[in-house]
Amino acid sequence: MLVIGLGGHVLTPREHEWLQHDACAGVILFSRNFASRAQVAELVQAIREATPRPLLLCVDQEGGRVQRFREGYSALPALQGFEALYRRDADAALALAREHAWLMASEIRATGIDLSFAPVVDLGRGNRAIGNRAFSADPQVVAAFARAYVAGMHEAGMVATLKHFPGHGSVQEDTHFDMANDPRTLEELRAADLLPFVAGIEAGAQAVMMAHVTYPQVALEPAGYSARWIGGILRGAVADGGLGFRGAVFSDDISMAAAHAAGGIAARVNAHLDAGCDAVLVCHVDVVDEALQAMAGRVSNTLALAALLGRGAPGWDALLADPRRPAVQARLGDLHETVLDAGARSGANTVGDVA
Repeated sequence: MLVIGLGGHVLTPREHEWLQHDACAGVILFSRNFASRAQVAELVQAIREATPRPLLLCVDQEGGRVQRFREGYSALPALQGFEALYRRDADAALALAREHAWLMASEIRATGIDLSFAPVVDLGRGNRAIGNRAFSADPQVVAAFARAYVAGMHEAGMVATLKHFPGHGSVQEDTHFDMANDPRTLEELRAADLLPFVAGIEAGAQAVMMAHVTYPQVALEPAGYSARWIGGILRGAVADGGLGFRGAVFSDDISMAAAHAAGGIAARVNAHLDAGCDAVLVCHVDVVDEALQAMAGRVSNTLALAALLGRGAPGWDALLADPRRPAVQARLGDLHETVLDAGARSGANTVGDVA
């Protein structure tokens, strides 16, 4: 199955056709699809009306530099800012991270979108794509925040997606632009990068997004193309050394440079699905036609994503009347300013429209 990107603020006739294709399971929205809260609500309604099948609508609304919707939405600080508070008062930091998750998820659900691909549980160890999107370099700290963030998203009626499995934060390369290889053994990864994923799965996260990183001591192909990583380790039985995950598995975007390892668009789609991904992200409109053509002859099980559909969200009127929202905004305000100041001093890299 495919989760596809769209080109602009309104559906084109060609995009309307894409949404009716049996292999199209959902849509991911970006800043290019957003002009205002009212406009994106109209786009969401148009997508819903384009097909009688329930489509999974997604976005990356992490906060910080990866926040696709801004005007009319809360300014969400990047996750890195929580660590300094954690060092002073761990309980307060975890409680505020849970509120960050609730606020983000509540606003996205009020918009009619099912999920934001969050939280990032990669370690903050200098990767150019991750940067201040990570909570911390310490796996135990990230694990604690993973539990809190998953709980906050669930409270708002949204499923949680742990990314980028099995850990993108400990390599330097940005896989949007470069191939990335992590030379560590599986035992080393278990002791570090995998710990937050274990914690998030135990907390009930329903989805995982794969990394386009290769770990040659474990498998020769990037993790999203690897049956060993997906079937053997992520979904493998705990008794056999696996994580016991039973939810949905997403690829990262197939147009990223590191995804080219599998070959052309059709080869990338098939390699992800053959390895065990439930859905493949096709974020750039110029490759959607080719990706849909690659699905010919494959059986698409849209029920695999049915459990991810949002449920029970209040509309914007109810959310705007909820005193919790401005209270959380105020508490996050100081943290947001701290992160902006730190980012300016460090010259943090800016992730593009696909993250």
